Amino acid sequence: MKLKLDLHDIYNKGTDIDRALRGIMDEAVAKKATLVEIIPGKGSGALKKKVLRFLEQKDVKQLYHRVEKDSKNFGRLFVHFRWK
Repeated sequence: MKLKLDLHDIYNKGTDIDRALRGIMDEAVAKKATLVEIIPGKGSGALKKKVLRFLEQKDVKQLYHRVEKDSKNFGRLFVHFRWK
């Protein structure tokens, strides 16, 4: 199962971004998704950095297996999960 989160609509609303990221991670855990695609968009890269900082938080990092930056599309990240 793959989940997708597009942050284009809320790019300038910090609390909404955090809430959306937390929500998609919780949904991925609940549904045991194998992949979450997060689209911060290209822009200046500030939103992508914010997403990466969110994913590096200790309580969030323990939820997923690895983060992959899309080599063909700078404005997209993949969060991979491994379920036992």
